[in-house]
Amino acid sequence: MNLFAIHLLLALGWAAAHGSFTLASLAVGFAVGGLALWLVRPLYGPTHYFGRLLGAIHLAGFFVWDLVISSVQVAHDVLTPTHHSRPGVIGVPLDAATPLEITTVANLITLTPGTLTLDVSDDRRTLWVHAMFIDDPDALRRTLKQGMERRVLEVYRGW
Repeated sequence: MNLFAIHLLLALGWAAAHGSFTLASLAVGFAVGGLALWLVRPLYGPTHYFGRLLGAIHLAGFFVWDLVISSVQVAHDVLTPTHHSRPGVIGVPLDAATPLEITTVANLITLTPGTLTLDVSDDRRTLWVHAMFIDDPDALRRTLKQGMERRVLEVYRGW
């Protein structure tokens, strides 16, 4: 059984022991289960699980922050009489190589307000993105690569 499955079972066990299957109870159980697994890590040898888990937490936090910022930016542009948007399409070179990595990056970009993934090149090296605010195409490429893509790769490839 892999560590993630054990981690989930520990979280469910915590919630069952407390008789409450709420999100808060499961989150506390996940945290306590993670601490327990970290304490007994010499028993199961070297693993990338904790680096990936930390990467997933960073990715979730980054995505929520990016979601809030871009939502405010889009709402401001829609609600004010003067439109500040400069829409366009850019190609973002990808370091993500597997279909899972590319799909995750593309979907997270699409879920962020003001951006939409249009296509992936046939050689899977370029992601075509429509963005609502392209003042500097190179800055947007850097933001997407150093932000979303880098954090997705931290989750799938480890630190």
